[in-house]
Amino acid sequence: MLSLFTNLARSAVSGFNLIKTAGISLGIKSIKYFIDSTFRDHAQPVPGSVLYCDLWVAVEHSGIYVGDGQISNIVVDGVAMASVERCGPQSFTSKSTLGGKIYVSCDKHGAVGHPWVARGADAHVGERSFYGLVIKNCHEFSTKCVEHAENAPNDEYLAEALAQHEWSWVPGSTWEPTIGVLKKTARQKLGATTWRLWDWDNSIANNPPPEPDWQALADALAHMPLNPESIAQIRAGLADMQAYEAEIADENIPDAMRQKLRAHGQLMADIAAKYEEVKDFLAQCPGAGFSYADLQAAGGEDFAALAQALRGNAAIKELARKMGRAYISEQRKKQTRIPQASRSEVHGTHRSDDVMRLLPSELLNLEDEALENLFYARLLEKQLQTYELQGTTLTPSETTEDQRKRTGPVVACLDTSGSMGGAPLLKAKALLLAIANILRQEGRSLHVLLFGAADEIREFALEDAQHSAGLLHFLRQGFGGGTNFEAPLARAMQIIEQQTAYEKADVLMISDGDCQLSAPFTQHLHQRKAVLDCMVYSVLCDGQRVADGFSDEVAVL
Repeated sequence: MLSLFTNLARSAVSGFNLIKTAGISLGIKSIKYFIDSTFRDHAQPVPGSVLYCDLWVAVEHSGIYVGDGQISNIVVDGVAMASVERCGPQSFTSKSTLGGKIYVSCDKHGAVGHPWVARGADAHVGERSFYGLVIKNCHEFSTKCVEHAENAPNDEYLAEALAQHEWSWVPGSTWEPTIGVLKKTARQKLGATTWRLWDWDNSIANNPPPEPDWQALADALAHMPLNPESIAQIRAGLADMQAYEAEIADENIPDAMRQKLRAHGQLMADIAAKYEEVKDFLAQCPGAGFSYADLQAAGGEDFAALAQALRGNAAIKELARKMGRAYISEQRKKQTRIPQASRSEVHGTHRSDDVMRLLPSELLNLEDEALENLFYARLLEKQLQTYELQGTTLTPSETTEDQRKRTGPVVACLDTSGSMGGAPLLKAKALLLAIANILRQEGRSLHVLLFGAADEIREFALEDAQHSAGLLHFLRQGFGGGTNFEAPLARAMQIIEQQTAYEKADVLMISDGDCQLSAPFTQHLHQRKAVLDCMVYSVLCDGQRVADGFSDEVAVL
């Protein structure tokens, strides 16, 4: 039973994550609507035509035109309940957040439909059933109606067809839009090779839509964080764009508009190709939020080599775990511990989708075949009756600050002298990107100093979850000359002393050789470390491990 809950919850989460990343769909919808409104013929539906309207970014509502300005469609009229009703275009589009546009199934001559489809859809009017994104939806209803488009000589056939195509479907195992299935069925049964707008209220004629901001759409695509969910949407959008270009291939569309369509599609193709090229690197930087624009700005970066250097480097993780211990040990002295509590105290009940805290009465619905559908619908709508708990989980040895920040911030000094070129610098970049990812996940700050010879220092503060791309770009800079280790260490101590966010931070010195410090500076550094209660960790990206006079620990990558 628990496995069922887990799989169902994952399906729901997957579906809604799909919706969250559907800004791509919205962009494509706006492009198609402009072209369909401005350059293509409009259509008047005939009985049995399939109609759909856009509700929001990745959701459409469909129905069947039955004649006299009426549409047979599913109307939700209760918690997870719906009925088949007739309505006019205004009511059909009333829940749309994207305007009142309606698309009609057409071929090259105009609207297509079938009287048996209209009669079948009309015959379902008044029926009621459970409704949900997973269980059944308007597209499945419309698809079943379109299947009535078989040739039949008499009314007895329609009665038999209705009996065979009863409004009753088996729940799917995953959430996915079914508008594509509906369009495919309409093509097979009705010959619907294209979809055109029905200007039912003359809004297109009286108020034509403006041309989309192509640059804004391109910028949104280029700056979208790349991950498996977003890239799946980009590929789906690319397929949609390619299908649309094929649909209008023989129509009188201006060449300039076709060029813009091709450019938009090419950008999606380029993003998909770039993702394939760097997906191993992205997998090593979870949550970093790298976009196509970020990766392009990195120029000739060897992402494959970076991914290899990042993959499974236990030394990096151990180093990140050690750094910042002084911060938390001091904070524990200052803070007052709170009593142990746990989220096991029942405060009452409320409606949610928390399958781990369901009331027993909800579980009973899964034992009934009919009520099981209601359970799924309530889960997706977050309407399940669940226990409401109070309290927070803390072990006796933890404080609230311990949970928020277990260890402190880090100031990293990276040697970018001429000898660091090639493999040593690649290792250093991988180290800093991995450290940055770990610190970001733990809410810890990172301040990076690039240094070379005397007075050659550049700085970058990574204190925001979206700055990993900025760090990657920053690490492409360097000095390529000599090396002076005293200036960056002095600046690191100054940051720790003067900036509250870096109180009790530890220092990470990354180089390809032993740090050479004068005796007076070494003594001064020890004094500053004692006063600021911090430690210095040195990492050698080349050479052999040699103890120095100021590092608390030396490691070799």
